Amino acid sequence: MKKRINVTGAVLMRDNLILAAQRGPQMSLPGYWEFPGGKTEEGETPQESLARELQEELKCTATIGDHVTTTEHEYDFGIVILSTYFCTIEAGEPKLTEHAEIRWVTPAEMNSLEWAPADIPAVNIIVEKLSA
Repeated sequence: MKKRINVTGAVLMRDNLILAAQRGPQMSLPGYWEFPGGKTEEGETPQESLARELQEELKCTATIGDHVTTTEHEYDFGIVILSTYFCTIEAGEPKLTEHAEIRWVTPAEMNSLEWAPADIPAVNIIVEKLSA
C-alpha cells in the first residue's frame, strides 16, 4: 500500500492575481507549478500547517481563509491528499527559498502553466470562480 501524504496549498491572492510557485530541480516533480505549501506535521491542522509552511518557504505571514478543495492524486512515490485554501499575505514579501520561480498570474494565465497533477482540480475551481 502506498504512503498517504497530507499536504496543504495556499491560493495567495493580491490584486486579482494568484501566486504560482515552480518546483525546483531538487524537489520531486521538478519544473511543475504548484500552490506553495507543504506537508502537514503530526498534530497540526491544515491551517496551522499552511501558515507554518508559508513562513518557512516564502518568508511571509498569511491569513488562511476559505477552503477551496481537497483532492487526492496517486504519484509513484505515494498518494498526495492536497487541501487548498484562499490566503492573504499579512506581512513580508514572498521570497524564493525552495522553488525555482514564483510568479503572480491572472486567473486566465493559470491554464498556461504546467501544474502538478494534484493541483489541477483546485486550479480549475479557481479559474472558474474568478473568471465568473
